[in-house]
Amino acid sequence: MLETGDIRRFPGVGNYASYCRCVGSQKLSNGKRKGSANTKNGNKYLAWAFVEAANFAVRYQPRIRRFYQRKKSKTNGIVAIKAVAHRVCRACYYIMKDRVAFDVIKAFGQK
Repeated sequence: MLETGDIRRFPGVGNYASYCRCVGSQKLSNGKRKGSANTKNGNKYLAWAFVEAANFAVRYQPRIRRFYQRKKSKTNGIVAIKAVAHRVCRACYYIMKDRVAFDVIKAFGQK
């Protein structure tokens, strides 16, 4: 919360995830990829914290581990851990915004 500041400055969860460097940066024109600009924008400390949180979540939470293994079977481990970090980031946004407790079912689904 100290790194984020006031959560109301982010209009949506996507803006917060982008600030935390949990989403890819793409520059599209007419549906074609023109480069990956602005990769260093955002808070590098939050990016690190969410990746660390994702590693611990995969290690200790069976539902998150299944999500990670499903992603890892389709891509490599780094992309899969960033997908978990993105989900954790989105959950943290709603925790701070709505002041509710973390719910693993809402964040990672029933499967």
